[in-house]
Amino acid sequence: MKKVSIVTNFKTPEKASTARAAAEIFISCGAEVLMPVYARESEEIAALQAGAQLRFVPNRELYEGPDILAVVGGDGSILEAVRNSAGSGVPILGINRGRLGYMAELELSELPLIGEISAGRYTVEKRSMIDVGVESAGRRVSTFTALNDAVVTNGSISRIIDLQLYEGDELVGTYRADGLIVSTPTGSTAYSLSAGGPILDPQLSAVCVTPVCAHSFAARPMVFPDSTVLRIVNVSTREPNVWLTVDGRTNVRIGRNDAVVITKSGSSASFIRVKKNRFYRLLAEKLESV
Repeated sequence: MKKVSIVTNFKTPEKASTARAAAEIFISCGAEVLMPVYARESEEIAALQAGAQLRFVPNRELYEGPDILAVVGGDGSILEAVRNSAGSGVPILGINRGRLGYMAELELSELPLIGEISAGRYTVEKRSMIDVGVESAGRRVSTFTALNDAVVTNGSISRIIDLQLYEGDELVGTYRADGLIVSTPTGSTAYSLSAGGPILDPQLSAVCVTPVCAHSFAARPMVFPDSTVLRIVNVSTREPNVWLTVDGRTNVRIGRNDAVVITKSGSSASFIRVKKNRFYRLLAEKLESV
């Protein structure tokens, strides 16, 4: 491990303080640490005496070529880092300074484990992602990649919409609901879980479709192999437009008879793991704390 990028919201004192503590450990282990240029404005980072082992670089360089991308924050920060580093293959080390931190590997008290990582005593866990396409009049108009989920709803208006779900060419069902969530195993502990969806082991090759407040007792979450092609078609008559939200950030308007197409992505996210039996132990701890 020769080069480590550290990203966080350096304007938040507790996150900047954690980033500084992590940087000090990485530097003591002989690594070069990269931070964004604006991090210099943080009093915590300005006080870091690291000499040539600390460099401030443009954002683009943070994601190009480091051996590790350390992210200090919650799951939202980690999702953003995944988007910014997509296709690079750089493994992410999540350091939790958020609320739940399902995707983070280390808590604040566990920063000394960075020494184990520096010594090479860690594994890299791959997480599957999905490609989310929007089709209008039979033509692909946009495509996004998601680690967590794709959600089709009526946006900020609380009004029931009508959606059809297809697996390949076969109609699975028509849903009158507030929306549908298509989640990866990673995303199964996010919005889908809150809507009553199942928890999927992150190593499963699957996707889950969870209705949101469906107006039918027959509408239940369903799990599909991730090799399938799922299509969600807007068939609402009262609501000409619904909204697609990808990983809680990207919002796209979906017109009547337009379709959202979900397939397994060729990209994946890589996470550094230094603790054993992490997922189920973490799941129990996080659910008990909510």
